[in-house]
Amino acid sequence: MKVNELSKLINAKNLHDIGLENEVKSGYTCDLLSWVMARGNEGCAWVTVQTHMNVVAVASLKEMACIILPDDITMEEAPLNKAKEEGVAVLSSPLSAYSICAKMAKAGLPSC
Repeated sequence: MKVNELSKLINAKNLHDIGLENEVKSGYTCDLLSWVMARGNEGCAWVTVQTHMNVVAVASLKEMACIILPDDITMEEAPLNKAKEEGVAVLSSPLSAYSICAKMAKAGLPSC
């Protein structure tokens, strides 16, 4: 599944136009960055409520497909620009983190 297909699945808006063709291989949700660094992997769609620069750094380091912000959360310009530079898609969905993960699981995406 591509990020742009996942975006439709979870009714998300793309916060920039980079990384929409990234391949999504798995999904994960967690807000503890060290935990995500230990368990996230390449192609992961990461659901988090955090929006600061370190989130982008972790997603880039682990070569994740995208960052998904639940509950219509948005990201400030500086981390969003860094995500663009790093090729990490950033999505904002009106759904809860729970609902996003349920939809990803139902679509056949395994956990990281």
